[in-house]
Parts: sequence; C-alpha cells; structure tokens
Amino acid sequence: MENIGIENEEISLKELIHKAKQWYEYVLSKWKIIVLSSIIGAVIILAYSYIKKPIYTATLTFALEDEKGAGGLGGALGLANSFGLDVGGGGGIFSSSNLTELFKSRTMVQKTLLSQVNVNGKVISLAEMFIENNGWRKKWSDEPKISSIQFLPNVDEKKITREHDSILGLIYVDLSKSDFTVYQKDKKVSIITMDVSSKNELFAKYFCEALARQVGKFYVDTKSKKARMNMLILERQVDSVRGELNGAITGVAVANDNTFNLNPALNVRRAPSARRQVDVQANTAILTELVKQSELAKVTLRKETPLIQVIDRPILPLPKQRMGKIKAIFLGTFLGAFLSLVILILKRIAKQLNSL
Repeated sequence: MENIGIENEEISLKELIHKAKQWYEYVLSKWKIIVLSSIIGAVIILAYSYIKKPIYTATLTFALEDEKGAGGLGGALGLANSFGLDVGGGGGIFSSSNLTELFKSRTMVQKTLLSQVNVNGKVISLAEMFIENNGWRKKWSDEPKISSIQFLPNVDEKKITREHDSILGLIYVDLSKSDFTVYQKDKKVSIITMDVSSKNELFAKYFCEALARQVGKFYVDTKSKKARMNMLILERQVDSVRGELNGAITGVAVANDNTFNLNPALNVRRAPSARRQVDVQANTAILTELVKQSELAKVTLRKETPLIQVIDRPILPLPKQRMGKIKAIFLGTFLGAFLSLVILILKRIAKQLNSL
C-alpha cells in the first residue's frame, strides 16, 4: 500500500510538471501577441500621460501666535506637555487639531468660493472659476434653470437661493475628496501647512490664499470678539459722558451769565450754577475713569488678538505632477503584457472546457 501511494504521488508530480511545461510552451508560442500588447499598452499610457492635464499644487504655511497664552499658565502647560505630561487646558475650539478641521468646514469653503478674483482682467468668484474649469456649464446645457445660475463675487448670503446652495455643496464635496489638505507636521510647532491641488494653476493659488484669509479673519474675530465688544461699549460710554460734561460746562456758563452783578442778598439765584458745577465735577470724575478703562480695553484687545503670520505663500509657477515618460512606458508595458496573458489563459481554459 505504501508503494502504491508513493507511485501515485510520483505520477501526480509528473503530471503537474507536464502541465506546467505545456502552459509554458503555450505562452511562449504566443510571444508575438504578448510583445505587441506590451507595445500597444506602452503607447496608450504614454499618450495618456501627454493628454492628461498636470495637477498643480499650491502650498501655504503660516504660524499662529496667541499672546494671551504665550506666558503664565500657557507657558507652564506647554512646558509640561513637552515632558509628556497631559495636564489638560490645551483644548478649545481653536486648538491645532480643531483649527485644521475648521479649514475643511463647509462654511469656510463656501465663503471662500464666493470671494472675488481677477482672471484675465475679469472679476469673478472662485465658484464661477471652478465651474468654468470643470466644464459644468456644458453639462448643464440641458437644464436651463441650473445653467443660468451665476455666482457673483462677495454676494450677500441672504441672496443665496436653494439652487446656489446645492451647487456650492457639490463643489465642496468635489474639493473635499482630494483637492486640498490641511495638516500640522509637528504638534510641538504651531505651524500649519495647507496644500490645494487643481488642474488649473491659478485656481489652486487663488483658492489657497483666499481660504487662508477667510479662516484667519474668522479666527481673529472670534478670539477677540469679547474684548472688542467691551472696548466698543466703553467708547460709547465715553462719548456719552463727554457730551453730558460739555452740556454741564455750558450750563455753568449760562447760569453765571444770568447771575452777573447779582445782589448778594439773592443767593438763591446762584443755585442753578452750583448744581451745574456739581454735574461738571461728577461727569469729570466719571469721564476720567471711563477713559482709563477704555485705554485698558484697547490694550486688552491687542493682547487678545492673535497674530497670524504667513511664512510661505504659493508662488507661480506652481509645482506640477505629471507621469514621466519612463514610468509611463514601464507601466504601459506591464499592463499590456499582463492583460494579454490573462486573456490568453482564459481563452485556452474556455477552449478546454468546451472540448470536454
């Protein structure tokens, strides 16, 4: 029984080697087809690499400096984090991770798309530029209601209709797939990098810069909103008290004019002047304190306002990505040979099955 098992294994091994030899001879006999397919594949991929438009990438880096958190508790937390200690207090809406997500938010992207740019002497919005670059107007030729929609630069948000919002949503989805990325290379460094890719060189540059401006403005306005509101309230109070003080001073002068050369026995006539004098003194004291508080509020606003410093801006010509000749030839040759082999093998297997 053992001898029979060994003989069967030898027979099966011989059959396997024989079949492999047959397949090898079959593939070798079709070398002309495989070589021709490789050449055709190389030509197709090489032609595609020339026809396909290159992808331009605009890169912008900027640093965030918040004077409020530069020292004191912020410095202590930063020192603790550098030693790997998580003591909290580093979160917030504008932490580095949240800020990168803010760049990708639909609100920021939509406001950026509605900002104006100058293209060949024509002022248009970035949304219109995107639609023209991607040929969406031609696709909408059968739908007059959509094709007639225009995106004016810096349009009032109240004038944005449902159709406008729908198209902006499509643009946002298209951009979010792979057209722009925001990342932080090192968490210990407050430097953020943004890459915007597009087949249109100018759109990549304009969108990258406009998005950075939009997010920067929102960041600064939000961080300093409370301090700015406090300063504006104090300024209105200063103007109001100053007006009251000027009125009181004028009232003292009028009362003094009315009591000029007044009989000393008629002191009651001097009461209005005395009352106005008290108003002058009170308003003077109030105004002095308000002016002091107003100046302190201005200093606080400057401290609360973060500094956004752009380090590198996208400069034309932008770096572009295009498949090289050698890579295209190698890839085309491989794909052509592989596909021809698959087709030949499947064809022979189908032929063998039909003959059974």
